[in-house]
Amino acid sequence: MKILDVIAGAIPDAREAMSQYAPRVFVVEIHPDKIGDIIGPGGKVIKKIEAETGAKLDIEQDGHVYITSVDAAGGEKAKKIVEDITREVQVGEVYTGKVTRIEPFGAFVEITPGKDGLVHISQLAKERVEKTEDVCQLGDELLVKVIEISPDGKIRLTRRGLIEGDEGYVPPPPEPRGARGGGGRPHSGGYRDRGSREGGDGPGVKFRPKK
Repeated sequence: MKILDVIAGAIPDAREAMSQYAPRVFVVEIHPDKIGDIIGPGGKVIKKIEAETGAKLDIEQDGHVYITSVDAAGGEKAKKIVEDITREVQVGEVYTGKVTRIEPFGAFVEITPGKDGLVHISQLAKERVEKTEDVCQLGDELLVKVIEISPDGKIRLTRRGLIEGDEGYVPPPPEPRGARGGGGRPHSGGYRDRGSREGGDGPGVKFRPKK
């Protein structure tokens, strides 16, 4: 009883929230077809997630992704990356994306990890734009909206209506849903999902049989 009194004197009630330094496990459920997107070719994608966040990913064949982390921040970051990679882009959604490629006809913007869209030069600003570089540079972050997704997965974006002072201007959401992580090289001539759908176990991934 004396030991219990000492414990109660130190912490009389249970904490409302875990310490930010306490190890924890996050679970994300994805479609099994998206497993390859998280693994990437040769495990490239999952290696990058683990290196950036310090978390470890364990993926089951039914689509359950278990994220273990020694702290809350790393686990939350890894969870968001997984959700961004597997999220289905929808027309009308607004993202904060990173410019990954500049062309005379417009800019390619990575809106979620592995997904690029094209902002045509006519959609970069409310006024006429002579050169893409007059509006944005490689690595810039742009607030964009999805206006079209073609049957083959190409994504068209616009900044119109998102620029203050523009007709029909809509203020950006408090927390834009796009990814801010580094972009990669888009497919030649297109703007498609770059995630791999290759099968097989990638490094850092354990496939456990369904029970």
